[in-house]
Amino acid sequence: MSALIGPILLAFLIAVALAILNLRNLFAVVMLSGIFSFLMAGVFVILDAVDVAFTEAAVGAGISTVLMLGTLALTAAREKLPRKRLPILPLLVVLAVGGVLIYGTFDMPAIGDPNAPVHQHMAPRFIEQGPIETGVPNMVTSVLASYRGYDTMGETAVIFTAAIGVLLMIGRRRKRKPETATGKREGRDDAV
Repeated sequence: MSALIGPILLAFLIAVALAILNLRNLFAVVMLSGIFSFLMAGVFVILDAVDVAFTEAAVGAGISTVLMLGTLALTAAREKLPRKRLPILPLLVVLAVGGVLIYGTFDMPAIGDPNAPVHQHMAPRFIEQGPIETGVPNMVTSVLASYRGYDTMGETAVIFTAAIGVLLMIGRRRKRKPETATGKREGRDDAV
């Protein structure tokens, strides 16, 4: 039964991604993006990366969805159709960057190669000493919460700062009403 969960999640991920690509209703796109992040959290749980799954669920399905809904409150409900049917410049940029990234993988060691540099120095130490030094039985959690604790705290601070900045910009934009042709702001009675 557990062998079926991975392919089922993959099928759901593909279906949600295709639905996101074909929709013009931005509210539906935001909701499906949250569902996609939630499904990815399930994939990370299957891969025994519970801490990454927790982060994906909190940031991807939670905070990002709330921020996108807040942004959607300030924009149109439907995506505008592009003027050109297939913009060629963005396609060329994506293909060029993709080619460079694929070229960069040629020097990488094979997956699971015991002679890879990462397996020679730090990985054995984390595996042997991690549970003893940190007291945490999960090796990934011990690395993220203890050995890379300051880095994880910095990443959290960056996400928090970005969220506060977006919320401040949304609040500032709501206070300002667009001006009409007479120079008066809409929704405001100057006689009061």
